Amino acid sequence: MFAEGVLIAPPFMAAARTETARRMPPNQPMDEAKFEAFYRKTAGKIWSYIYRMTGDPATADDLLQKTFFKFLRSNPAIADEDHLRRYVYKTATNLAFDHFREAKRDRAIAAAELPPPGDFRADRGELRHDMMRVFAELKPQERALLWLAHVEGSSHEEIGEALGVKAKSVKVMLFRARRHLGALLSKKGLAPQ
Repeated sequence: MFAEGVLIAPPFMAAARTETARRMPPNQPMDEAKFEAFYRKTAGKIWSYIYRMTGDPATADDLLQKTFFKFLRSNPAIADEDHLRRYVYKTATNLAFDHFREAKRDRAIAAAELPPPGDFRADRGELRHDMMRVFAELKPQERALLWLAHVEGSSHEEIGEALGVKAKSVKVMLFRARRHLGALLSKKGLAPQ
């Protein structure tokens, strides 16, 4: 209906909107205390996840900040903390992949930023450094798969949700990522004998 050039909704439409508004809870922002508790609980793990994907602590800091900024701006209407955590992982994953696309970095650049390969010694510090170097040679998606599965202990469904793939595909993708990591470890002489 029009009244002097203004569209006026019929009375039955206004009643329907009011009824819908009563049934659906308002999408209100997370209060500061809940956000701080959620942030303290998840930020360290998210940072580690991003760091393992990018191999750069400064980039991990930036992407962590962007992740939680996007999280706050999107104001997800999810009540369950597990869903919120998966939502943040998915956001972090997407930002990390965007970072790789925008910066046009590939595995060679990431590997070139690490110190040159030398003798592989068996002491714990050298082994850790060698594992970081091998991990940096994996594709970003392989890093994400392995990190979520073996460090975070995420299920295939959670990994699929974080990476934007079907849960059934995760099993195959994870198998291939493990096989690729195993081949790299063997090539470097770091595989168990």
